[in-house]
Amino acid sequence: MDKSEIMRHIDHTQLKAYATWEDLDKLCREAVAYRTASVCIPPSYIGRVHEKYPELNICTVVGFPLGYSVTAAKVAEVQEALRDGANEIDMVVNIGDVKNHLYEKVEEEIRALKKACGRHILKVIVETCYLTEEEKIAICRAVTAAGADFIKTSTGFGSGGATLADVRLFKEHIGPGVKIKAAGGVKTREDLEAFLQEGCERIGTSSAVGLLEGEEASGY
Repeated sequence: MDKSEIMRHIDHTQLKAYATWEDLDKLCREAVAYRTASVCIPPSYIGRVHEKYPELNICTVVGFPLGYSVTAAKVAEVQEALRDGANEIDMVVNIGDVKNHLYEKVEEEIRALKKACGRHILKVIVETCYLTEEEKIAICRAVTAAGADFIKTSTGFGSGGATLADVRLFKEHIGPGVKIKAAGGVKTREDLEAFLQEGCERIGTSSAVGLLEGEEASGY
């Protein structure tokens, strides 16, 4: 798998709380140079990035990273992000609702955010490190029924990241219209290739450029 093929699946990511404009500017320059699928950035930087790099596909996060914002707040975040210039939204589900097995409530929230997104892509972060297999299967069904575009493994800020086992489980239980994004724990070029070969359409990482240029992964 060559570098350009890998890069077109990468959501080039910088979501650290202390990220500066210099960090974001560097991320965007790399995204332009390597033609990544998107840049995934904090909501507060969308407008500035969109103004300087109008050619970039901007992804941002909602309810991030803990997921327990109320639905109305998440919807407002989506609306503001789209107004500022984002094209893709990565939302975190209410993990407490998942753990309480309130799957209909989870589905309703995802559906509300997809309605707010309209034609824009909605990816649903389910934070697999906190879920049982039963809960993962149930959330696959909720994501599918709510009409989301992607299911995403992780925020990258939880106790664990993406695993190939979870990607395989997703493939068994999501509907045909739902794609898979892996995030967190991608440490090597071999990891990148393995997740893509397993069927992931996107990988969220801050490390792809460094990995493919032979540098040590900085982690995300």
